[in-house]
Amino acid sequence: MKINRIQILVLVFMLIPAAVSAVTLTLERTIELANDSSLMAFRYRNMYQSSYWQYVSYRAGRLPSLSLSLTPAKYNRYMTQRYDSEQNIDVFREQQMYSASAGLEIEQNFDLLGGTFYLETDLEYLRNFGANKYTQYSSVPLRIGYRQSLIGFNTFKWERKIEPLRYEKAKKQLIYNMENVSEQAVTYFFALALAQVEYKLAEENVASCDTLYVIGKRRYKIAAISHADLLTLELDRVNARNTLENSRISLKRAMFSLASFLGMDKNTEIEVKMPGRPQPIDIPVDLALGYAKENNPTLLGHKQTILEGEREVGRTKAESRFNASVNASVGFNQVADDFSGAYRSPLRQDLVSVSISVPLIDWGVRKGKVNMAKNNLNVSRIAARQDELSIEEDIIMTISDYKVRQRLIASASEALDLADMAYVQTQQRFIIGKADINSITLSLSRRQEASKNYISALQNFWLSHYKIRRLTLHDFESGISLSDQFDLKN
Repeated sequence: MKINRIQILVLVFMLIPAAVSAVTLTLERTIELANDSSLMAFRYRNMYQSSYWQYVSYRAGRLPSLSLSLTPAKYNRYMTQRYDSEQNIDVFREQQMYSASAGLEIEQNFDLLGGTFYLETDLEYLRNFGANKYTQYSSVPLRIGYRQSLIGFNTFKWERKIEPLRYEKAKKQLIYNMENVSEQAVTYFFALALAQVEYKLAEENVASCDTLYVIGKRRYKIAAISHADLLTLELDRVNARNTLENSRISLKRAMFSLASFLGMDKNTEIEVKMPGRPQPIDIPVDLALGYAKENNPTLLGHKQTILEGEREVGRTKAESRFNASVNASVGFNQVADDFSGAYRSPLRQDLVSVSISVPLIDWGVRKGKVNMAKNNLNVSRIAARQDELSIEEDIIMTISDYKVRQRLIASASEALDLADMAYVQTQQRFIIGKADINSITLSLSRRQEASKNYISALQNFWLSHYKIRRLTLHDFESGISLSDQFDLKN
C-alpha cells in the first residue's frame, strides 16, 4: 500500500504533540519556570509595577513642570447697572463682552523649605460690544515668584523620606514573593517526585508479588508452606495491583498540579529528576539577622509606617498652631489696544502677599487629632517591634532546622540504601525458603518508608533553604544579595 505526502504530513502532526507533551524537569528548572511562567509570579510582578510607576511619578514630581492654561473663548451678554450723567440716575444697560486668555507656567518644588518657585507668562484679550466698543490686550511677559507656608507642614520633605523607602519596600516585597513562589515550586516538585517513587515501587511490588505467588504455589505443592500462607501471597498480589492503580491516580494528580502551577498544558507528561545530595552551607545566625533587618519587606513596611506616623504627628501639630504663608513675585505688565503694544515698554509689577490664619476656639479638636496621631505612632512602633522579634525567632529556628536537615539527608540516604539491600536479601531468602511471609512484608514496608523519608528529607531541606532566602533576601551560596541580583537583571 502506497502512502502519499498528505498522509505522511498527517502522521507527523499527530506525532508532534506526543513528543512535545513529555518533559523532564530538575528542581532548578522547575523553580526557574515557576518564577517565569506561573500565575502567582505574574500577579506579583504586576503588583510591583503599580508601585514602580508610583515611584516614577514621585521622581517626575521633583523635576520642573510646564503647564499651559487656555481660555480660547468666553462670551458674556448681560445687563449691568450704569450711571446716566445727563439724567443723573442709574440705569440698566445691555453689555456684551468677548475675552480669551492663555498662560504658560514653569514650577519647581523646593524640598528643603517646602515652597515652590514659579516662572510664568500670560496674555489676555478683551473685546467689548455695544455703544462703547473697544479692544484691549493685557500681557505679563515675565513673572518670577516664590510661594510657601512659613510655619506650616512641609509635604515635600516627608515625601523625600517616604517615597524612596516605599519603592524599596515594593521591590523587596516582589523578591520576597518570588521566593515564596520558589517554595511553592519545591512543594509541587517533591509531591510529584514522591508520587513517581511510589508508583515505581508499586510497579516493582506487583512484579515481586507475582513472582512470590508463583514460587508460593510451587512450594505449596510440595507442602513447604501452608494454604494460609499461599492465600496471604495471593492477597498481597491483589493488594499490590490495587496499590498500583491508586499510585497511578496520585501520579496523574501530582503531575497535573505541577503542570498547572507552571503554566504548562494540563496534559503534559512530566518526569522529575531528583536532585543530588546538597552541599552543606554554614549560615551564621547574626549575619542572617542583619540581612533580615536590612532587607525583609515586613520590617521595611514598618519603617514606612513609622515615618508616615511621624509625618501625621508633624502635620497635626502644624495645623494646631497658627499658620502663615507668603507669596512674592516680580515681573512686568502692560495694557494696550493692539497686540504689539501689549509687549512694548512693559511696566514693573511687584507682588508680596502674606496671609495668616489663627485658630481661636475649636473645643479641643486639634489637640485631639495630635493625641490620636501620637497614639497611632506608638502602636506602629510596638507592632514593628513585635514583628521584628517574630522574624528573628523564625530565622533562628529555620537556620537550626536547616542544619539538622542537612544531616538528616545523609541519614535518610543511608537508611534507603540499607532498606534496599535488606529487601533484596529477604526476597532471596524467601525464594530459597529461609524467610517467611511476614519478614518479606515487613522488609517491603521498611523500603517504602525509607524512600518516603529520603524524599521528605530533601523536600524539607530545600524548603528551609528557600525560606531562609525569603526571610533574608540573601543568597548564601553565592554570597550576593537577591536585591543586587534583581537590580542587575533590571
